[in-house]
Order: sequence, then C-alpha cells, then structure tokens
Amino acid sequence: MQAHPTPFMQYAYLHALEAAGCVGGQTGWETAWLSLRTEGPQGVRLRAACALYLKSHSYGEYVFDWSWARAWQRQGLDYYPKALVAVPFTPVPGSRLLAEDEHWRDRLVRALEAFTHQAGLSSAHVLFIDDTDRSAFERAGWTIREGVQFHWQQDPFAPMADFGQLLQRMQRDKRKKILQERRRVAEAGVRFSVHEGAAIDAQLWDFFHHCYTLTYRAHHSTPYLTRGFFRRMAQTMATNWVLFVAHRQGQPIASSLIAVDPARHAAWGRYWGATQQIPCLHFEACYYQPLQWCLEQGYTRFEGGAQGQHKMARGLLPVKTSSAHRVSDPRFADAVAHALAIEREDVAGYVDELSEHSPFREEWATRSASARG
Repeated sequence: MQAHPTPFMQYAYLHALEAAGCVGGQTGWETAWLSLRTEGPQGVRLRAACALYLKSHSYGEYVFDWSWARAWQRQGLDYYPKALVAVPFTPVPGSRLLAEDEHWRDRLVRALEAFTHQAGLSSAHVLFIDDTDRSAFERAGWTIREGVQFHWQQDPFAPMADFGQLLQRMQRDKRKKILQERRRVAEAGVRFSVHEGAAIDAQLWDFFHHCYTLTYRAHHSTPYLTRGFFRRMAQTMATNWVLFVAHRQGQPIASSLIAVDPARHAAWGRYWGATQQIPCLHFEACYYQPLQWCLEQGYTRFEGGAQGQHKMARGLLPVKTSSAHRVSDPRFADAVAHALAIEREDVAGYVDELSEHSPFREEWATRSASARG
C-alpha cells in the first residue's frame, strides 16, 4: 500500500498520537481518515486510504501556509478548518496515499477533492509526499510546493564503514571543524551511551521526555507529544527507536532520539534536549552520534529533519521535498499557483547554490550527487 514506507505511517504510530491526546479533542487536529472500499464475494476489501485531519490552525505541519490564511481571512472568509493529509508533527517524506495501485491512488485523490468540496473547506493539503504521490497529484492538477531538507546517504558503490571514513571524504576545513567540535564535547567530560529498542526502559524514556520538553520551553513553545505517546511507542514500536544519552560526571545531561527502520536501513533524526548547556553538544547528540551509529550498523540513509542549512557542514546534503495543495476559491488558487511557481524556481536555485558548496572533497561530492539521483 505504501510506495515508500516509513514507520510513521503505521497504524500503531498514528493511533498512538490519537490515543495519547496529541491529536483529536481540543488540539485542532480532528481525525477524519478517508478510505475507499469495495464489496464482493470475499467480503469488504480496503483499496485505498489516507490519514486525513481537519485542521483549525497550521501548527505542527512544517509546511507553512500562515500567509495564505491571513490573505483568505482579510477577504472575510474562513480559511479554517482545512483538510490536511499528513503525519502530525513529523516532517518525514514518504507515502501519504495508501493505495493498491495507480488506479486507486488516482481515485483517492478525487475522493479527497470531493470531500473538501462537500465539506465546504477552503483547501486541502498533503504534506511531504513521495514521488509516486506527487505524480498522482500532478495528474489531478494540484499545485506542487517544494522545500529543502538535509539527508545523508551512503555511497552504494564505495560504502563507508565508520565515521572516520566519512571524515576522510570531507574537505579539510569541514573535517577539522567536526573534529574540533567533537573534541570540545569530549573535553567537557561528556560521554554517550546508546540504547536500542526494548533497552530504552521507562526511566530512560522519562529522562528523554524531560529533555524534549526543555527544548520546547527554550523556544517558548508547548510540546506536541505527551509522555503517554512515547509510552505507547515503547509498547508497540520499540524496535523503531534508538536513544543517545549524554553523561557528565556520572549523570545524564542530554539525550537525542532517532527513529529507525531496520528492514530498510533508514534512520530519521527526531527530538533532542539538554539539562546543561555545553558548546557543540547539540551537534554531537543530533548528528555525529547518530551518523556514527548508522555507519556502524550498516544503515544507508539518515534524514536530519526539517530545515537547517548548518547540517551541510556535518555531512548532510540538500534534498528537495514536495507537498500538494488544492485551493477551493479559483481566485486564490491562481494566486497560490503563481506564488508557488516562483517559489519552486527559488528552491531550485537554492539547491543548486548549496550543491556548489558540498562539504565533501570534489571526487566524493560528484559521487554523492550521482547517488542522490
């Protein structure tokens, strides 16, 4: 059903968000999952589905449409609620249209359009789609929006076996900077422990969640995910998590959590936080420790999450992301389409400019570009 699967589209993940109160209720994420089924001699058969939400705001999406909402509201119209197909709070590219084949994928797009129209909604948005989904939306005439993330991918023709080999492929100044940053953390007396799957016990989850809330507090914001959500992750999806804990003088002081798909050798940086401020600790916890683990475990991809041009200096390279949008009012639809056409050109230019400043030595930069297609 998923052309490009990730753990975040599993029922256990999406259900945990709802059961733990992260979505639903008064959160502004009203669940309205959409499915297409047929009935036959063998009973009811699920053909296609998507995780659909009615949103009363635009928080937790990472594809920002606040300016669209303001323009809509200046005309005395209601932008919210809107239809949103996404994994809440999770800017990870992957399949959003779960379908048996292209035929049912196209029908699901039409069903989403029909739902948006019948419900009288301002717009429909499908975030962080894969290439298969993008093709379906383009066939249906939806407007495509592009963004940029930073991912590390293993060289399939000359794979690296450890972090040292990664460093050797980088330009001298970038390699020197990384070594300096790692040395500063080590000289501050910080050591890391790695905990995989079921080895992340309740005490470690408690400490991680405390760190996670501190990150939001530092940005004067409210955490999206509850301790109950991570409790459910430990119960139903333990094998999909790896926790890095920083210790100083025998006490835990920071942690970072990554999601993993062991079957596909892919990892995603997710959350982090610290109880002490130590220079370069963020880079060590969120990039160097996960990358080192991925290389040692034979993983081939590490996605660093939303935004962050600074990730390039740490070996993660720019990758385009896509989302699909359909605006109900033709006047606004034309304006949005025009704006996004210009934005796509800007994104393409931005990616080209970034690619000219690869952190890798010239011969490896060329190979990395070829590996990313």
